[in-house]
Amino acid sequence: MHQRGALPPRVGEELKIVWRMTGSGDLTLSMIDPGGRPAKLLWGPDPHGGSSYDRPGDEWGAGYRFTHAGCWLLRATRGGATADVRMDVAAH
Repeated sequence: MHQRGALPPRVGEELKIVWRMTGSGDLTLSMIDPGGRPAKLLWGPDPHGGSSYDRPGDEWGAGYRFTHAGCWLLRATRGGATADVRMDVAAH
């Protein structure tokens, strides 16, 4: 599991990300590799409770493993809203 604060993540490490998003309905998460190809999450999204982050919205956790270095696109979609995060991943 990736250690908190140790960024950027490295190829092959497992990273848990907790997403918080307002709106209604299910959360859909996807990841796109630096070459534009879709990749699969390790697990999730799973409802995540008990957070100390006091903001609007619901939380889900998801597991990621990046197979190669570069800039990955992580996307969260809920209802009509979409959020994109770019994640730089370092080589071993």
